[in-house]
Parts: sequence; structure tokens; C-alpha cells
Amino acid sequence: MSSDNQTSEFTPRQNAVLAEALRLLVEGGDKAVTTAGLARAANCSKESLYKWFGDRDGLLSAMISYQASKVRTFERPGERLTVASLTEHLEIFARDLLDVLAGDVSLALNRLAIGQSSRDGSKLGTLLLERGRRQIDRRARALLDAGQRDGLLRFGDGEEAYRILYGLIVSDLHVRMLLGEAPQSHKFGARAAKAVSAFLALYGTDRVLAGLDGASRSGSPTNNIHHN
Repeated sequence: MSSDNQTSEFTPRQNAVLAEALRLLVEGGDKAVTTAGLARAANCSKESLYKWFGDRDGLLSAMISYQASKVRTFERPGERLTVASLTEHLEIFARDLLDVLAGDVSLALNRLAIGQSSRDGSKLGTLLLERGRRQIDRRARALLDAGQRDGLLRFGDGEEAYRILYGLIVSDLHVRMLLGEAPQSHKFGARAAKAVSAFLALYGTDRVLAGLDGASRSGSPTNNIHHN
């Protein structure tokens, strides 16, 4: 498991600048994210910003990629998954996804994209899909494919299986938060574990189902689904 996906695309200094850009966005909206304003806030030159990110669309794209990289996924080539490690990877993904979606930055970006969706030439929604959601989707799909390769998951359509997983994790929670409902982050761990157990009950092979059944009988708080 990679604990810091961000380092693969951005340097620590660039990460710090992007974090500052997202802070400006949350506090002042997209008009607060200017090259001059970000250079002042992040204590760097405008030339460095152009060199690292290009134009404004490039900066927005990088901000979204940085935010999406906070959702950790399985990234250890050659590792053979076990029932325990697959469950752990899925639960970490689910918890990270909930934490990111519930954060002020994600909510601000999505509300801004929704507000701009009717404007001609607005690219934020497209960037959120291409550099945010799809980046997360690709990494999570790789985990599901690895689970199938190692004989732990069975599905005919990986995209459908992933959408089921995403739906079990998020359900209508993101919509409710966008509408102003306060996130109950203290419940995210249990929500993630419940979603993963339900997903494995649907798509797990006999080996996985036996593991879930054994965990249920032993009183594990993570996996509580019985299979007869």
C-alpha cells in the first residue's frame, strides 16, 4: 500500500503550493486563486507557478490531481493479495474516499463546478471528472483487477463491479453533504467496513466468503456478514 500517492506526480514544494491554492479556493472561491495571489500566499514566484503548472487550467488540473491523490489505493506491483490484505486495501480506499469527499476542499470544488456548469467555456466540471474522479477510478479498478487475478474476486464486468463498490461506500452521502448536511466523519470507519463487507459478499470467491464467515463467527467488528 502506498501511503503517499502524491509524491509520484508532484514534489514536496509543489504539494505545499497546491495545498495553499486549495486553501485560497475554500476561503475565497475561484476568484481568489490568481497567479499573483497564490505566489504571495505560497511565497514563490509567478515564474515558478507557470513553470510547474502552466496556465490557470493547468493549475486547476494540478489542484484536483493533488486532492484526488489523497485517496490511497493498492500500488505494490507483484504483491499477491490475501483475503486479509484485499480487505485492508479496500477499507483504506473506502475510508480515504469518504474523508476526501467530506472535506472542505472537495465540497468547495464540487459546488463551484456545479455553479459553473451552465457557463460557456467552464472547464472545472470536466477537470474534476478527468483529473479527479477518473484518476481515483483507475487506481481502484487496478485493485479490483488484482483481486480477480489472485482468485479473490469474480466479476464479468470490472466497471460495473467498481460502480457497485463506489455506490456502497458513498450512496447519497456526497449529495447530502453538498446540500449542507454536516459530515459525521467519526462514523466513516464503520461505514467503510460495512461497504467492503457487502461488496465482498457480492463479488468474493468462496475463499473470501469463508474468510468473511469466519470473521463474523469470531466477532470481528470489520466483517459481520454471515454466509450459510
